[in-house]
Amino acid sequence: MKFLHTMIRVTDLDKSIEFYTKVLGMRVLDRMENPDYRYTLVFVGYEHQADGATIELTYNWDTHEYEMGTAFGHLALGVDDIYAACDKIQALGGNITREPGPLKGGTTHIAFVKDPDGYPIELVQLSK
Repeated sequence: MKFLHTMIRVTDLDKSIEFYTKVLGMRVLDRMENPDYRYTLVFVGYEHQADGATIELTYNWDTHEYEMGTAFGHLALGVDDIYAACDKIQALGGNITREPGPLKGGTTHIAFVKDPDGYPIELVQLSK
């Protein structure tokens, strides 16, 4: 088995694509429109879908609001320099909700950012 993607529902597809591509540096890898069922799927990621996990942004054309469930935790991205990454994210208008620093009770440095729909994304400092 192989991990393929995580699907999240978004309320403003253009705003979400801009966040994931411009703020987090991903690329749009695939896009599918379904006019009969009134939805659009956009896959974003750092690698081609065959090479790595992606995020599926699902935009239901007639839904303008979702409730954030209590079971969902967060997405996680590894970064080479968490402090530089957070500076860049803030400069591009991203919302850092936990400043970079060591994990409580640990040594790994983490930070959190929220996407336009409020999904939390953990940034994890990769080992050097």
